[in-house]
Amino acid sequence: MQDLLDLTKELIRFKSMLSRPEEIRRCADFIERFLRDIGAACKRMECDGVPSIAALPGTAFAPVLLLSHIDVVDAPDELFEPVEKDGKLYGRGSIDDKYAAALSMILFREHLSRARQKGRGQADLPFGLLITGDEEAGGYRGAKEALKTIRTDFCIALDGGNLRKIVTKEKGVLRLKLISRGKAAHGSRPWLGENAIENLFEDYKSLKAFFSEEKPDHWHKTINFSILRAGKSENQVPDLAEAVFDIRYTENDDVDALVKQMRGNIKGELSVEMKEPLFLGGESAYVDLLLNISKDTTLGFEHGASDARFLAEHGIPGIVWGADGDSSAHAYDEHVNLESLYALYGILDRFLERANEGAFARSPLGRHSREGGSPESTRGTGFPPPRE
Repeated sequence: MQDLLDLTKELIRFKSMLSRPEEIRRCADFIERFLRDIGAACKRMECDGVPSIAALPGTAFAPVLLLSHIDVVDAPDELFEPVEKDGKLYGRGSIDDKYAAALSMILFREHLSRARQKGRGQADLPFGLLITGDEEAGGYRGAKEALKTIRTDFCIALDGGNLRKIVTKEKGVLRLKLISRGKAAHGSRPWLGENAIENLFEDYKSLKAFFSEEKPDHWHKTINFSILRAGKSENQVPDLAEAVFDIRYTENDDVDALVKQMRGNIKGELSVEMKEPLFLGGESAYVDLLLNISKDTTLGFEHGASDARFLAEHGIPGIVWGADGDSSAHAYDEHVNLESLYALYGILDRFLERANEGAFARSPLGRHSREGGSPESTRGTGFPPPRE
């Protein structure tokens, strides 16, 4: 557990913000060296300068895949010096998502060591890891690209939920831009013009009417008025106004039909800036195994989105899960609760041991799906050989 704590602190110290791509690469360099130093075969992928690192047991295959990311949202310098206090570890990325990268790396090290003690090697491990570098920017050059080259029977995205809740579905994302037009005039004679801002607000009222549903659990579509751009001068009636809306939707919504209806109820122009799918984890024997081990954990959902949404494109069942952080991600007091981190390590350790035993080892979810290789061999991994 001390190694896990120390490694999480080390990763936090990298200022791996989207505004500092060189720091993201430095952090990836560190992770790659860690894996090479433990004798692991790993593969580094780059897409438009965004690094991803995978360490797998087979040729682009892992029965179970642990997914995490090292990029973080912007923060002042002081948040990159980790602080341990009252059973919590504070720092940017502590809960989102540096602890998860460290957890994956330590689990991989320990299971590789155990395999070697039995005369086996990396090809015999029941899991692999994928650590990416652009989740906070949407994951398009990280997880989305990397998952095209990796096959797995089950993925655990260590980026949400908590010890008591495994997330099996997340809302989809729809981003809309509204452009409202008017007529410019001098601010002292507004009757000669038409105010585009006022037109936009009227259209917003019409749009918001589509989101009147209110349930206690909020598992329904929502709209957030997030950006407004308008006006060039204090003494001019604006002739153009733009707004951006962040919409989250569920499996019960037909978003294409929704956009069509919305367009028919406004004067302005409504365009789709982004449409991202829901994450629906699907059923898996691996979920049953996790619930059997972690008996206080239940299945649930989240309103946010993560890289897990890319799993559906490849037919990969999976979940979103992780340690407890008291909903502090992106906040100034971002932290991970260390007791939950250590408990999560223990649960995943037992889960991965069990996944390598008995029925799993003989089933379509197990070893016969792998391209093999002799113990300690990297033949069949498709990765560069480990450092001697």
